[in-house]
Amino acid sequence: MKRLFLAFAALPLLAAAPAPEKSALAPSEIVAAAPAADWVRIAPSDLMVMELAPDLKGRGRRVVIQLMPPPFSQGWVGNIRKLVAASWYDGVSVNRVQDNYVTQWGDAEGEDPKKAKKLPEGLIQVPEPEYLTPVRYLMLPSSQGTAHLNWPNPWPVMPRDNYAAANAFWKGWPVAGMRGDGTLGETELPKDRPNLLWPVHCYGMVGVGRGLSPDTGTGVELYTVIGHAPRHLDRNIALVGRVIEGIEHLSSLPRGTEALGFYATPEERTPILSMRMGDEVKGLPSFEFLSTESGSFLRYADARANRRDAFFNVPAGGADICNVPVPVRRAKG
Repeated sequence: MKRLFLAFAALPLLAAAPAPEKSALAPSEIVAAAPAADWVRIAPSDLMVMELAPDLKGRGRRVVIQLMPPPFSQGWVGNIRKLVAASWYDGVSVNRVQDNYVTQWGDAEGEDPKKAKKLPEGLIQVPEPEYLTPVRYLMLPSSQGTAHLNWPNPWPVMPRDNYAAANAFWKGWPVAGMRGDGTLGETELPKDRPNLLWPVHCYGMVGVGRGLSPDTGTGVELYTVIGHAPRHLDRNIALVGRVIEGIEHLSSLPRGTEALGFYATPEERTPILSMRMGDEVKGLPSFEFLSTESGSFLRYADARANRRDAFFNVPAGGADICNVPVPVRRAKG
């Protein structure tokens, strides 16, 4: 495995700021001013395009999902690619919308062997340990609470939270981690004892529905977060991507009235017309995200943690990692 260098801190890297400067830029203004070199293009082959049935006014509803890059969740991502290639998602539906939680889609008859949609060959059962990704090299905080950073432009390191030893951003994605022995220590672990990382459940993240352990799901049931970040799901369910455009088509659907937000009748479900990889969709715009290794992202993250623009009187002195959403936009030109 290639070495991955990641910096974590137990204390905020972005400390409480001095009195607000009324001329300071808002986070959105920092993003708008970011130079083209600070943006990273997303390969169309890493995008899934989901077409929902039109709304009541006949308008199309497209949802674009970026798949999780290696080394995270690749067993599940491989299954999802096979399902898309087989057009398996075509004709399934959105079956569950639970307020302030998730929207879930898949085969509504999937639990009935006589009615379930036939699956393509080659799907794998991913073992539970793959919820965590081992990293052979991970610098942890010093005794003074400062991070050992290994990048020319160090990533923003967010405060410790209630769900992980520490968290930060990895190539545009929010991740959390702990030492391989399950603790947050003050020194680097030996190279033969990997530390453990995992992606986190922020708004718009896409995960794999499953049954009870040891089932981990195959990708035939997917969901996206439409409410406050349910971080208690971290390390319990595989995350495989994030919605980068069209989340409103999933978050604004009527809430289900059955237990856990499932719909009571077939008529309430929203059909999925098709799911295709981005490189198969003609005319799909190009998308890009703000590099989390860039100076622009560092300034943006600092501004999210310490609002100094005119509306704010008191800088917060920190921000939850899910309150620093990585900017994604349609690529210019």
